[in-house]
Amino acid sequence: MLVYIAKRILLFVPTLLGITLITFLLMQALPGDPVQGMAGERANPETLARIRAELGADRPLPLQYLGYLKLLAQGELGRSYYTNRKVADDLLQKFPNTLKLALTAVLFASMGGIFLGTLSAVKRGTAWDKVASVISVGGISIPVFWLGLTLMLIFALYLRWLPPSGMGNGAFAYLILPAMTLGTYSLAYISRITRSSMIDSMSQPYIATARAKGLSEITVIAKHALKNSLIPIVTIIGLDLGSYLNGAVLTETIFGWDGIGRYALDGIMKRDYPVIMGVVLFGAVVFVAMNLLVDITYRYLDPRVRVSGQEQNP
Repeated sequence: MLVYIAKRILLFVPTLLGITLITFLLMQALPGDPVQGMAGERANPETLARIRAELGADRPLPLQYLGYLKLLAQGELGRSYYTNRKVADDLLQKFPNTLKLALTAVLFASMGGIFLGTLSAVKRGTAWDKVASVISVGGISIPVFWLGLTLMLIFALYLRWLPPSGMGNGAFAYLILPAMTLGTYSLAYISRITRSSMIDSMSQPYIATARAKGLSEITVIAKHALKNSLIPIVTIIGLDLGSYLNGAVLTETIFGWDGIGRYALDGIMKRDYPVIMGVVLFGAVVFVAMNLLVDITYRYLDPRVRVSGQEQNP
């Protein structure tokens, strides 16, 4: 297992270099001049030239890219053009907020999706199955921004049960609406995957054997059918969590959540290149880490993966 993890980490290095190069080139192709935006429209050419020299933007693009790689080798992500704060410090400050939102959204999506999918598979063809299917299709189809505004309108404005936006110094009530908004799509998708996987598992011979042994239906469903259906479910949950940890731009913007997504949007709007590069690199590392965690989880959920790994590494 340690050898496998080391190989994955080593393979990530060229991937990271490719990500930095592509992101750097795409930023240079964006319309607008960040130096002009910092100095203002009335700035004279001398002021613009001085700012470009201070930022290193007056050098050829290959030298700018090599300079950024040198900065990364020193463990730095650069400084924001506008605040002059270290991008790494800002990311570490905002990541806990995004982590809290992401974990809550994934918990909501996982519990709700697995429950709906299991209910739909067990009650296949009944009214429960149809209701779960409507919820699943609706959750996948509804745009995030529309859902967020609708939940805010209902629960904050009309019912006055929950605050509409902000973080409220960490109060849980401020977390409910953004977590529901962020996790609804995943809930619907997990529900569909769970239903399909459960129907396939419940048609296998070992389910009939478990029932023939006299096991209760709950034990058959939870211990045998659901456990053997978790591989695709865990994959979806892991990928969604990695995506959420990169920052949910729409959700964090709608609800005024001070996370990485909102930080990235501010950087894009201001053409703050170090911020954009830092967020992209941070997101890449998080996503690869989540994929690695999912792969490790496979070994504990599916004995066939463990056996295959032992055969390859005698």
